[in-house]
Amino acid sequence: MKIWKSLLIVLMILVNFTFAQPSFADRPKFSENPDYVQVTKALKQLTQVKKAKTQLANVTPEEIQNKIDELEFQKYALETGINWGQCENKTGNTIAVYGKVANEEEEEDAVYDNGLYFLADGQSTRNNWDCDGFYLPNDAQLAALTPEKEIQEFTEPVAIKIPDGSKLTIKTNPENGAIQINIPNAEIVKANEVNWFIPNVSQALIDTRVPNAPIEKS
Repeated sequence: MKIWKSLLIVLMILVNFTFAQPSFADRPKFSENPDYVQVTKALKQLTQVKKAKTQLANVTPEEIQNKIDELEFQKYALETGINWGQCENKTGNTIAVYGKVANEEEEEDAVYDNGLYFLADGQSTRNNWDCDGFYLPNDAQLAALTPEKEIQEFTEPVAIKIPDGSKLTIKTNPENGAIQINIPNAEIVKANEVNWFIPNVSQALIDTRVPNAPIEKS
């Protein structure tokens, strides 16, 4: 009888280790996250500009400090394990955003790394759902991310990619109609640079889509 009790205890311990094993797995290092590398690089460059008191065209010292503050918060978010981004639509139109598919089985069969979802005006994507960026329609203009130009236009389809730990707010400039964003280190990507579906369509077509992005409930 004692032997059976001993065997039962050993068996329970083995079962416990079997189910608990994933918790001992090493978490990915935030320093190896490509977004963290990008944020750190951008922060270093802007900090050097501030220390050297280098004057950037069309950029005030206050704007440089605001960009540094935004990057500091992005860096902190990544260091504390926030591995998702959030997108907020204030354009007055429906926008197309990129994010992971909700079903793991569907994700295994997915052709692209991200799905394309539609976010209505006034909505934000849900917390903990990773919004990686948005699609720029072929008839839209983007307020320049660099100070050299006021407006950026493109001859081929592009998307705007944001680092994890960011809350992207997308607006329409009332004066020139250009799309404005609040992330200073957002990245403009083309179809041959990321495994995303980047179509060549207008805003009018995006407006006909049914909003289906996972959203933050008010």
